[in-house]
Amino acid sequence: MNLSAFNARDLAIIVAVATIGVGVIVAAIATWLSLRKRRTERLRTQFGGSEYDRAVKEDGSRRHAEAGLNERTARVASLNIRPLTPGDRARFGESWSRVQARFVDGPGGAVTEADQLLRDVMSTRGYPVSDFEQRAADISVDHPLVLENYRTAHDIALRQKTGQANTEDLRQAMIHYRTLFEELVGQPELARVKTAA
Repeated sequence: MNLSAFNARDLAIIVAVATIGVGVIVAAIATWLSLRKRRTERLRTQFGGSEYDRAVKEDGSRRHAEAGLNERTARVASLNIRPLTPGDRARFGESWSRVQARFVDGPGGAVTEADQLLRDVMSTRGYPVSDFEQRAADISVDHPLVLENYRTAHDIALRQKTGQANTEDLRQAMIHYRTLFEELVGQPELARVKTAA
């Protein structure tokens, strides 16, 4: 095709179509980047910065980590998580008081009991309790603010079993377990409502 055959009007139409095409592409990229940023912000808010960063580090990429966090949310939504009955709440409260009282004479045993008590609470609430990482992932959906407490306490409990935790470590574990215990036994309905919103 001979360029001299194009008149000014044809050239203007070609330039206009090219400009519109570039504009559409730029707008599409801007929209995609904006949506990705909002998704990242939503997940960082939902799971907390430390859990979000942990997922990115473990999965090796933000895209894979965010897909995994979305899968967690869907998994927990499919579970039958329920609030404790007043009787369960009272029973677990009494059990927690006994575990705390045992700490003075046997801190290691009290930490082990606290870990088991939390698994019992989770099971009663409807969380599967097969292994720690799955429990932590499930808890992260509805209780992200106390998840790091749970991870830290569980790590201390594991070190205690091999004799690598001192009394101060065990005291810290009990404090961390108590934070999660209060979250799971205290007012779990508020967490579910907040997550659903």
